Amino acid sequence: MNKRKLALIAASFVAIFYAVNFSVAKEIMPHYIKPFGFILFRVTGACALFWLVGFLGPKEKIDKKHYPRVFWGAFFGMAVNMLAFFYGLNLTTPINASVMMVTAPIITFILAIVFLNEKIQLRRVFGLMLGVVGAIIMIAYGKGNVENATNPTLGNFLIFINAASFACYLVIVKKLTQLYHPFTFIKWMYTLGVIMVLPFGLDQILEMPIEKIPLSGFLSIGYVVVFVTFGTYILNIFAIKELKPTTVAVFIYFQPFLTSIIASVLGTDTIDVIKVIATSLIFAGVYLVSIKTNKNEL
Repeated sequence: MNKRKLALIAASFVAIFYAVNFSVAKEIMPHYIKPFGFILFRVTGACALFWLVGFLGPKEKIDKKHYPRVFWGAFFGMAVNMLAFFYGLNLTTPINASVMMVTAPIITFILAIVFLNEKIQLRRVFGLMLGVVGAIIMIAYGKGNVENATNPTLGNFLIFINAASFACYLVIVKKLTQLYHPFTFIKWMYTLGVIMVLPFGLDQILEMPIEKIPLSGFLSIGYVVVFVTFGTYILNIFAIKELKPTTVAVFIYFQPFLTSIIASVLGTDTIDVIKVIATSLIFAGVYLVSIKTNKNEL
């Protein structure tokens, strides 16, 4: 099997791992662990793994002038991003959350216009408007399985914040990925991330009823740390080496579809007309923002 096929398989597993994560995390929050405590587990566990594999990478040092970029990368990529995601998922449903995540390319486009001088085109502006309307509909009316969604409106909004912070993270680390090996800076980002989320998650960790958590609960936590955080990053590195970034990015669009199937099978969420309408608008918006009409477009 050639490297391209292996890369496509790797990108597929990334989409699957993320799709399963929405339902797995939802099953154990807040029954056994609260959102911020879960985040502390996730960031600390991933940090340890990245430091272990970091010893296998090149021996590079980060230039002092890039320290602020590493800090803000950790702030948006590990702190705000994860805190908003897990707290939002705790309040909304898996399908709602997965749909809101797809708004990330639209937000990235906005940031690219502001910070990277991205060319403004009527098609992309129209796509942006469609995506925003879809996001507003999902935030305001996407209720889902009310038994699993205590406050879907706030939850959907927080997932939107999660997508926005991830978009900020992508813009911030773009230069770092061009200057350093990923293991050189990602381990430091996760170290800063642990410090940032510690005040939010420590009390929730101490409150955990460890004796009441079943084996499946610990396996779920392990799945999020090993596969969803550490594993997806490793697989994405391999995939992006062999494939175009645009090809890898396409796989994020499969997440709502996979999440819907998994959530429906597990009974953690249901599909309704509002979700279909909002998803269609968001997907149409992302498509118009992302497609290239000539070779000069990014």
